[in-house]
Amino acid sequence: MKTVAILCGGPGSEHEISCLSAAGVLSAIDRSKFEPILIGITRGGKWMLLPLDYPLAMVNKRLPSISGNYPEVTRTRGALGVNGEKLPIDIIFPVLHGTYGEDGQLQRELALVAIKYVGSAAAASEIAMDKAESKIAFARNGIKGAPGITVTVDEWISNPAEIEAAIKPLGLPLFVKAARGGSSRGTVKVKSYSDFSAAMSEALGYDSKVLIESAIVGAEVECAVLRVGREVKASLPGKVWIDPHFEFYDFEAKYLDGATRIDIPAPFDPLVIRAIREYAVKAFKAIGASGLARVDFFITPTNEIIINEINTMPGFTPTSAFPKMWAASGIAYKELITTLLT
Repeated sequence: MKTVAILCGGPGSEHEISCLSAAGVLSAIDRSKFEPILIGITRGGKWMLLPLDYPLAMVNKRLPSISGNYPEVTRTRGALGVNGEKLPIDIIFPVLHGTYGEDGQLQRELALVAIKYVGSAAAASEIAMDKAESKIAFARNGIKGAPGITVTVDEWISNPAEIEAAIKPLGLPLFVKAARGGSSRGTVKVKSYSDFSAAMSEALGYDSKVLIESAIVGAEVECAVLRVGREVKASLPGKVWIDPHFEFYDFEAKYLDGATRIDIPAPFDPLVIRAIREYAVKAFKAIGASGLARVDFFITPTNEIIINEINTMPGFTPTSAFPKMWAASGIAYKELITTLLT
């Protein structure tokens, strides 16, 4: 039986969502094949060995977090340990999202520990997390993104008038996105040029680089990717439906409000479904991803496929699209986790 260290929390802005994902994995992991242990990372970066019944669920709309006084987990070459004793870990499942979890920082630390882990390595994680860099990688591989420009904080401070002139060809509405934000945090929809400066300030509060893009009119579609043995497979895609009182698929709509649903398979012509799946696999390979990913697209009224982003550690919460899409494609939650850990 393999011992699996489920890793969650972390200093990033998606700390709480990571906890919810860990709860999902813990509830579904096949205990006849895997013995789980739970390691939480506090917002301050302390690694702790947690009991398996540590509260990781959302209660009365209060999100869980990692805190308290538990045994500290130390990291050395080839081992994670507690009180000088090596933890018998065969593989790590790092269900951390966004900053620290998906941007290569954690992956570099895990490479130093030298224990096998689920998901992409540092280089692919860095590219995926940086929307500007991944957009370049996708374009090289024939995958079209939304028209846009990239702006650094220094460029914005030194010449805001030039930036404001440069965005005019993009039209309205447009999106201002923190280049390395996650779960739509640091993303602002701009419907008037008078709101642009405030949107830049908000996005730059999450990252020193922002992506400014034209809003794409079309359906929001997600597709899950999984490496099964030597083969990279794409799930049936799902179409995201958002309650009209939300401007877009933001953090609250995704996790807190229950205001969204996903229809699987997405209601498109079979040829469009096939193309979405092919593009998802192509995007996965374009950044050199490993293990799993969720690729997000826009599908225009003329069935043009526009890539939005790729997530190298998609959510595993009860409402997450990734396990839902695989369930609809014939791989149940428990089997999905087994595939990732095998």
